[in-house]
Amino acid sequence: MTAVSPPTAPPPPVLRPQLPLGVVIAIACVATFMVILDTTIVNVALPAMRDDLHLSTSGQQWVVDAYLLTFGGLLLLAARAGDLFGRRAIFQAGLVVFTLGSLAGGMAENGTMLLIARAVQGIGAAALAPASLSLITASHHEQHQRDRALALWGVTAVSSGAIGVVLGGMLTEVLSWRWVLFVNVPIGVALSIAVAYCLLPARPVDGRVRLDLPGTVAVTAGLATLIYGISRATEIGWGSAAVIGSLIAAAVLLAGFVTIEATSAQPLVRLDIFRLHNLRIANLLALGLGTCMTAPLFFLSLYLQQLLGYSALRAGLALLPIALVMAIGTIAGRLLLAAGVRHVPVLGGVIGAAGLLWLTQIPSHLAYLTHVLGPTLVLGAGISVMLLPMTVAATTGVPHQDAGLASGLINVCRQIGGAIGLAVLVSVAGSAAAGQPPSQSAVDATLHGYHVAFLVMAGISLLTAVGAAFLRPAPTTAS
Repeated sequence: MTAVSPPTAPPPPVLRPQLPLGVVIAIACVATFMVILDTTIVNVALPAMRDDLHLSTSGQQWVVDAYLLTFGGLLLLAARAGDLFGRRAIFQAGLVVFTLGSLAGGMAENGTMLLIARAVQGIGAAALAPASLSLITASHHEQHQRDRALALWGVTAVSSGAIGVVLGGMLTEVLSWRWVLFVNVPIGVALSIAVAYCLLPARPVDGRVRLDLPGTVAVTAGLATLIYGISRATEIGWGSAAVIGSLIAAAVLLAGFVTIEATSAQPLVRLDIFRLHNLRIANLLALGLGTCMTAPLFFLSLYLQQLLGYSALRAGLALLPIALVMAIGTIAGRLLLAAGVRHVPVLGGVIGAAGLLWLTQIPSHLAYLTHVLGPTLVLGAGISVMLLPMTVAATTGVPHQDAGLASGLINVCRQIGGAIGLAVLVSVAGSAAAGQPPSQSAVDATLHGYHVAFLVMAGISLLTAVGAAFLRPAPTTAS
């Protein structure tokens, strides 16, 4: 394994002279708003997309996963590209790619075009996410200013999901599903102009950094092949040649990624960082947390619209409380850190599992307060308080020169956990529904599949709680 790299030089100035620091915060927060918004805004538009573009159940899943996969798979590469080419250049490139992907998605004439556009959006998001955060850290040198700016950035990140649920319903209902993608275009254009006018071109932070393209290709292709194999299993069976071949190919690609990282002079992920106990555990927990944050909204959106006949707007409003509670709970997690990075996520995982178990009782005739509002509030409260302590556990005690890698890893694991977890749960739900007797109605069979999926999610939440118990109160440092 390679040695720890030396600390990098201080970053060059970010903002043009005479402009207030608030400009950087505004640019970073708007970019974060777009990136996080697109993880939730499409959920309530999925039934409309299905009807217009004739998407299958796995196709609807891929509308979410195509974004999460390229977003998570390319995050670390984009962060390193910022070091090599300058953060403003990568930020601007990300804006262009994200905006064009949004435009193409809104104009899609079939499912294939839509999925490609969503993957392109994810590529742009991968460039925007680390660059937006580094803009704040590079421009705010005083600790008090930086803490305040990061708090605003964090509030924006968690509240974007809440806004996305409602905005997606409103745009789909009033205009069409295409506007959940078109809405990014004017924002992206305005933000590109602001970046060009307000931010200084940045020198590379370290000209010796090289992009690990083989590692990036191997891990992204491996994850995509894995998700493809899982999603196809429901339609053609786990024993089919296509599914088995996909799973074998995924294993080979992911093993190749590990080999590349172990032998590369400048790897995308330096494997010896996993010697840090809390970082190792926290990243495993982030996989489960990503599933529990992504999959419930997907299934609840389909349940409300496809089984109960809710409109897109009504479904968005019905899911607004969980998104709001998750935003508030994430902020509250900062106050609960005094209880320790171990106890809060343990409690959160148990509470989240209770909400998911409650959702296993959703009926075909809904009483909203009992069957959706109650369990989603419990679920949102549980999983939201886990996020910040888990992030702190993954990044505290990490050497300064590895802080960016540690922060990137926890975000990658959360995004990839959401993508893989959703693929598995869609397959589980489909298999459970297909296994019901022919005498059962299609609605009841589908509902049974959802019940099983929520039960599996509850198990994942409990496993996350158990795993959190292995976090250490005092994180170790690198040797």
